[in-house]
Amino acid sequence: MRLIIRVLVGAFALWLTTLIVGGSGENGVWIEPYSSDTYAPVLTLLLVALVFGLVNGTLGRIVRFISIPLYILTIGLFGLIVNGIMISVVAWLSELADFGLRVDGFWWGVLAALVMSVLAAIMNGLLGTNKKKGR
Repeated sequence: MRLIIRVLVGAFALWLTTLIVGGSGENGVWIEPYSSDTYAPVLTLLLVALVFGLVNGTLGRIVRFISIPLYILTIGLFGLIVNGIMISVVAWLSELADFGLRVDGFWWGVLAALVMSVLAAIMNGLLGTNKKKGR
């Protein structure tokens, strides 16, 4: 159940991020639905959030482990770059599928990662989805 809530929170944070960091169009970060159906944008957001969670849980862990010295050297600020890379990977996978997340450039991805991290942290804190079982 907690996994479903986290995917929904990620999708909502991604939607808010696209509104803050570009909205629709060719600038910043935006979502391109798979069709013109009524529910296509919502389903696309959920699918992109699920893919982002999978990429962040697999490739993200590997990249974070490898870049531990850079995390230490930059006092954790390198995490923004890693999250920007993860958003770029999700955008690349979306481009292969011909729908989903679109990013205008790497630095737009870094800005989107910053905004999405803050929004997701606030929402997870309010919903209590970061708490471990037994606490």
